Amino acid sequence: MASKKPGPRQPLSRARPRAVAKRVLGRVLSRSPTERKERSGAGPQKSVVRRRRRAPADAATVYQRLSREYPDAQCALVHESPYQLIVATILSAQCTDARVNMVTPTLFATYPNARELAAAEQSELEGIIQSTGFFRNKSRSLIGMANAVVDEHEGEIPDSMEELVQLPGVGRKTANVVLGNAFGINEGVVVDTHVGRLSARLGFSRHADPVKIEQDLARLFPREKWTMLAHLLIFHGRAICVARRPRCEECLLSDICPSSLV
Repeated sequence: MASKKPGPRQPLSRARPRAVAKRVLGRVLSRSPTERKERSGAGPQKSVVRRRRRAPADAATVYQRLSREYPDAQCALVHESPYQLIVATILSAQCTDARVNMVTPTLFATYPNARELAAAEQSELEGIIQSTGFFRNKSRSLIGMANAVVDEHEGEIPDSMEELVQLPGVGRKTANVVLGNAFGINEGVVVDTHVGRLSARLGFSRHADPVKIEQDLARLFPREKWTMLAHLLIFHGRAICVARRPRCEECLLSDICPSSLV
């Protein structure tokens, strides 16, 4: 008796789809997670290496080393009085100190005190400070500040945080600059972009808000060092610990800095 030849193989799509799907799913589930990852085309699983968080730099050591490295650290804004310093600090927003120092000689010759500045024509003032950027807003702040100083403080720049921050164009950072450098009062720590960047890299603060960074620094350093601390961090930030690529191979803090690349 002749054997019966098998007919053509039934396409997979017609051969009991539920049963086929169960068999395929069973084979997939039987594989290890690694095998499933490889077969999916994602390649072999990579082991996750968790970097151990390095301890913050020692605050006292940082201050000591920076003090030796930058013995001439000081406020970069050229001034001879609290009035000149507050004006220069307002102008320094979104502008380099070098540019401000190029503008202020003409500005102070034209408006030598708060009373003269309060009476300034805004258009004339704008022409003098135009190269510092945002000159319209800055001119309004300067004239507003000067008027408040004349009306409320008899033309003299006040020497308290509470009074300074009430002046137009004056925030806590500007007030700290004036108090620390014009009056010798360590009311707080000046936090600019350099101080904020170095505070993060050295592990002194995890915050982005300048006020919170200032609070963290104030807990780490004694009050009598607050003003100079800002100068030291700013000098080091400009010279070595720059924003884009810090020069860690030249840094005197590289052995204690948690962000060091060497």
